[in-house]
Amino acid sequence: MTIAISIRDLQKTYANGFEALKGISLEVAQGDFFALLGPNGAGKSTTIGVISTLINKSGGAVEVFGRNVDTHVFETKFDLGIVPQEVNFSLFEKVGDIVRTQAGYYGMPRQLAAERTEKYLRKLGLWDKRDERSRSLSGGMKRRLMIARALVHEPRLLILDEPTAGVDIELRRSMWEFLTEINNNGTTIILTTHYLEEAEQLCRNIAIIDEGRIIENTSMKKLLAELDSQTFILDTIDELPESLDFTIDSTPVRRIDEHSLEVTLSAGKDVNEMFSLLDAKGLKIASLRNKTNRLEQLFMSRLNGN
Repeated sequence: MTIAISIRDLQKTYANGFEALKGISLEVAQGDFFALLGPNGAGKSTTIGVISTLINKSGGAVEVFGRNVDTHVFETKFDLGIVPQEVNFSLFEKVGDIVRTQAGYYGMPRQLAAERTEKYLRKLGLWDKRDERSRSLSGGMKRRLMIARALVHEPRLLILDEPTAGVDIELRRSMWEFLTEINNNGTTIILTTHYLEEAEQLCRNIAIIDEGRIIENTSMKKLLAELDSQTFILDTIDELPESLDFTIDSTPVRRIDEHSLEVTLSAGKDVNEMFSLLDAKGLKIASLRNKTNRLEQLFMSRLNGN
């Protein structure tokens, strides 16, 4: 297995004495979609800053694709694409120029820079805005522009620091599809986000950081398997009777309204069994969703030391 990022005993103490990182260690495999989660001030952005050579560490070692970031700064920057939390391009510059200028920083020939600019602006739905000043873009479009800029040199590793903050649900999901596509094409992605549903939907592995320490580092599948139960909201095609007097997995099925019901299953219970039981009762299901965010439950339990 090729390792994209190796972090060993990483420490960072700022000039005011604040310990942002207290010896964290983790690895991210090449091709992974990895979530780095934690509350504000936990150390996520500091970790990203050290990886991207923007912050000097106080101790430990960081390697990107086998190269030490301290001694191979130039190579590291070529391997990385960074999408920061805050918009950091000129609001008076044209959309297309922002991406082409970024390509120029990597020594890209003019023709290739133009081709890549068109490629990523089209993929992110911004090509028709290429000649407009970036200040005219909506918040969601500015986020997409930062992603296009980060990808123009086609880095092997993309780091996304809260990429969908303030973005509406529809646009967020279209960005998820795009990020999944580039990950499937081989780009390693590290994601920090406060939308825990986002991490659950996108990421295969996860680390949780709190107060400068890693408190969880595992696969998303294993972490979610620790839940004792999960509750589903199901929408039915036909109108439900006034009362539902049966149970599934020893728990009463609850009617929410004329077309919605609630079912709770224990961990490991086959969802197909639930559908079979509902079908036997003559209930045809149109859609299903989790009542609560499963990852959020786990996240809060880890922060509380459980």
